[in-house]
Amino acid sequence: MTPSWYDVLGVDPDASTEEVRAAWRAAIADLDPADRRFRSLNQAAEVLLDPERRAAYDATLEPDAGPDADPATGTDPGTDPGPDGRTAAPLAAGGPSASRPPRSPRVVPGWSLVVAGVLAVALAALTVLALVSPAASGEADAEEAREVAVRAIVPVLSYDYRSMDESAAAASTYMTSAFKTRDYDPLFAVLQENVAETETVVEAEVVDSGVVRTGEDRVEVLLFVDQPTTNVRFTEPQTYQNRVVVTMVKDGEDWLIDKLVTTGAGPAAGE
Repeated sequence: MTPSWYDVLGVDPDASTEEVRAAWRAAIADLDPADRRFRSLNQAAEVLLDPERRAAYDATLEPDAGPDADPATGTDPGTDPGPDGRTAAPLAAGGPSASRPPRSPRVVPGWSLVVAGVLAVALAALTVLALVSPAASGEADAEEAREVAVRAIVPVLSYDYRSMDESAAAASTYMTSAFKTRDYDPLFAVLQENVAETETVVEAEVVDSGVVRTGEDRVEVLLFVDQPTTNVRFTEPQTYQNRVVVTMVKDGEDWLIDKLVTTGAGPAAGE
């Protein structure tokens, strides 16, 4: 029996959205985007983090779904056979049941109290060091970069034919000068040549996000982005779905977009 999208992420079918999101973010953390598992994990998250798509998918599952799959395998549902189910062995209860005679009270030596005090101080010092360790600092930086990426991608992937200069100005505050000159400005110039005729309005919306890879003052963030779009052909919004990987770099105190790659653009199911 092939694994489900729940198996790919290693969550139960009744897992909450937050549990699905946490499992997805943990699974893709530091995973190379070229890895086959990266694609499978993102496909699973796209379905399970969208309430409508998840409900439709749940309706297709058999009542007795197969055993959990190891999410590290990254197996695509419908392609490779799933792993055999495993049930954890119950912990053995135990210990001798025979009663023992009561012991006489013991006097604690004074020197042991001194040692205990020294150990307590040392433990407190180690706790403080752990709180400010490079690993903790790196995780905080990565989370900060992700949050900025979520805010930044909205103006960067949005524009309105009636106010193109304002759209460009809003986006420019979130990008490095190199990215703006190399990538954004040339593309935006092409858009400006056509939007007056097409009357296109694009409003980006972030569905979800996760950190893919971290480095020194550099963080790659994956975002699921919906782009409701209207133009002269479609007066009702047509939603296009994108998977976007942005490279955020630290510039002084600010995180800025230095690279952007989009994949999977297309209309949402049912549109």
